[in-house]
Amino acid sequence: MSKIDTFNDELLSFLGASPTPFHATETMATLLKDNGFTELKEEDSWILSAGKYFATRNGSSIVAFIKGTEELEKTGIRMVGAHTDSPCLKVKPKPEKRMKGYLNIGVEVYGGVLLNPWFDRDLSIAGRVTVETDDGHLKSRLINFKRPVATVPSLAIHLDREANTGRSINPQKDIPPLLLKSDSEETFSDIVKTQFNAEHPNLKAKAILGWELCFYDTQAPARNGLNGEFIASARLDNLLSCFTGLKALLMADKNLTSLLVCNDHEEVGSASAEGAEGPFLASVIDRLIGSDSRETRHRAMARSLMISTDNAHGIHPNYSDRHDPNHGPLLNEGPVIKINANQRYATNSETSSYFSYLCAKQKVPCQSFVARTDIGCGSTIGPITAKELGVKTLDVGVPTFGMHSIRELAGRDDAFHLFTVLSAFYQDPEILQQVR
Repeated sequence: MSKIDTFNDELLSFLGASPTPFHATETMATLLKDNGFTELKEEDSWILSAGKYFATRNGSSIVAFIKGTEELEKTGIRMVGAHTDSPCLKVKPKPEKRMKGYLNIGVEVYGGVLLNPWFDRDLSIAGRVTVETDDGHLKSRLINFKRPVATVPSLAIHLDREANTGRSINPQKDIPPLLLKSDSEETFSDIVKTQFNAEHPNLKAKAILGWELCFYDTQAPARNGLNGEFIASARLDNLLSCFTGLKALLMADKNLTSLLVCNDHEEVGSASAEGAEGPFLASVIDRLIGSDSRETRHRAMARSLMISTDNAHGIHPNYSDRHDPNHGPLLNEGPVIKINANQRYATNSETSSYFSYLCAKQKVPCQSFVARTDIGCGSTIGPITAKELGVKTLDVGVPTFGMHSIRELAGRDDAFHLFTVLSAFYQDPEILQQVR
């Protein structure tokens, strides 16, 4: 088996184990512990010697870093950023919708969901639940039904003859997943309590007090294409980058200070305590450097670089006119430098040149993306992090199809190519000299 195939096997396993930001963060934390990283609690005092560490916030964002032996004022910090959240359907606090003996579950649309692909899929439920235990304590734990428990049935074309030409989707009315057929008055909270106690029998939940649960597609991540040239999965945006950045960090030079941040809430604007616009990353960096070392912090930031990694739009063979003809990335042709004159991406000429240079040194192909001038583009944690930290930044990503669909498509080679470049970045002792 080739290195790319081995890497993709691990990637697909990670995607399957991470149906929510909470599960993704837990999975990354486990991988970090297995590779010698020490978990830090934000509420504890940090006295850091050279070594490997990580911290989480809200159970849905994570910062992992290696504190090197070299002086930060001379080497700066090599940073890679990604996000743990993906567009999805989130369960409302009082979700029961009963009709004709059927129980549907009311949901909120989280982020810019492509809704059509959610119909007629085998859906499960996962997320975080807070309970009161029999002994009167409050506990929060993750649950995952894993098996198919719901679906959003389509309306038959016989009842909507314009389904293929004019059907619109009302998320309040059309999207609530069908959970069961029963005349029972069992509530969704009762169902969650049963699942919680099955997964956490030692806690003995007396009452469900709150949840952050979402529906997800149970179809497993898989290779696709006649020759296996694609990978297909939910949440490629942006768990592919989380995994790729993490694997690269494990290869980092231990003498240099390197960092990976994976924030929650990117898909809804990043404005939260654990989002990129919040203070989590800056707090970790302050404690890494030392709170009484403002001069060191300023000098280190001036010598640092952030590579924001978030998926790019591959040129779609059926809709090639939606792309600028000179900037349409192709799947399996390498990572993409993302550029926008209005700072929707944080790339500038110096940072993009550095990334191109690094790709060339690693013999990795490299592409660029600029949106059509008459079609807007999305944004990333890149510009937000650049603003919050004052650090040089660029935006890159793996080209994909179906972004924000329940199932997205990427090239077999591209995640490994990105891993190769990020690994080299984490081992580069002179990034400042390369980026000025």
